[in-house]
Amino acid sequence: MAHGFTALKEMTLDFYAEKFTSALSMNCLVYDHRGFGESDHLPGQPRGEIVPMLQISDYSDAITYASTRPEVDADRIGIWGTSYSGGHVLVVAAVDRRVKVVLSQGPCVSGWDNFHRLVRPDLGPALEKIFAADRIARLEGKEAGYLPIVHAEPFGVCALNGKDVYDFFTEWEKKSTWKNQVTIRTMELFRGYEPQQLIEKISPTPLLMTVPTLDTLTPPDLSLAAYARAKEPKELNLLPGGHFDSYAGETMEKNVVTQINFLKKWLIK
Repeated sequence: MAHGFTALKEMTLDFYAEKFTSALSMNCLVYDHRGFGESDHLPGQPRGEIVPMLQISDYSDAITYASTRPEVDADRIGIWGTSYSGGHVLVVAAVDRRVKVVLSQGPCVSGWDNFHRLVRPDLGPALEKIFAADRIARLEGKEAGYLPIVHAEPFGVCALNGKDVYDFFTEWEKKSTWKNQVTIRTMELFRGYEPQQLIEKISPTPLLMTVPTLDTLTPPDLSLAAYARAKEPKELNLLPGGHFDSYAGETMEKNVVTQINFLKKWLIK
C-alpha cells in the first residue's frame, strides 16, 4: 500500500491497514514513495520528485520484499493504491503476475486528460517555459526547481488547485512531515502518464475500482471510461462525495467494508 500524489502513509493509510488486518488474516506493507516522508531516494534525485515509472517499479520491489517475509504467503499478494498510486497499481497488476488482486481507489487513469483539466488553459504557455527553464538549469548542474502543491489563492500557481485539495493537505501539514512542494519535473512528467493504456491487460487478476462520484481531482468520467475497458473479473465501487471523502468519516468507513469484502472474495479464501 502506498499513497497518492506527494501524500504520506500516515495520511489515513494506517486506518485502512488496521481495518484490513483486524478483519482479515493478512498482513499489510505500507510505505512512503521514494523521496517522500520516511523513504530515502537515489543519489542525484531530488526529494519531492515523482517519476511515475520509478514509483511503479517500487511497487514491484515492495512485492519482492513482502514475498520473502516468513509471515507472507507469496502466492496471495494484493496491491492497493489511491489517487496517483491508484493509477500505478493498474500498471503493476497488468505486468506483474505475482499480483493476485488489485484495489484502485479514485485513480488517475490519464495524466494528459487530468493535467489539462487541473491546469487553467491560460497557464499553459507559462508552464511550458517553466518546464524548459528547469531542464536547462538541471543540465547546468543547478538544483531542481519546485512548485507549491497547493496555494491559498484560488488562482495561485501550484500543482493541484481546488479548495478540497487545499483543505486536505494544509490540515495534514500541521500534523505530519508533509511538505508543500514538488519538483517542476514532476508536473512535466505528469502529462505523459497514461496507466489506462494497460487496463485491458490486468485480467485475469481481479480488479476493484473505487470511484468517488463527485471527484474533481481525478474526474469520475475518466475512471469509469477506463473501467469499462477493463476485462472481467472486475467490480465497481461508487462512492458518494468527492476525492477526499474516502479519507474521512462515514464514507471512509463504508468504503473499507466494501474493500474488505472484495479481499474476502478474491484473496482471503
